[in-house]
Amino acid sequence: MANLSKVVTSLRQEYTRLEKEMALVGKALDALGVRGRNKARRAKRVLSKEARRRIAEAQRQRWAKVRKAKLAKS
Repeated sequence: MANLSKVVTSLRQEYTRLEKEMALVGKALDALGVRGRNKARRAKRVLSKEARRRIAEAQRQRWAKVRKAKLAKS
């Protein structure tokens, strides 16, 4: 059991060291302006009415094909 306590203590020390290291890395990234949260969001894509119509028609054709295959099996 003493060995397990040593392992737990060692892991806690390593965790604390890594937390400090990550804080330093975070500060360095902030100084460089490379923080992940600061990324600009990409604008939402807008489809034209014609594009939506073509996509909808293609989907209807796919579903018709599935229904036709289902009827053929029955």
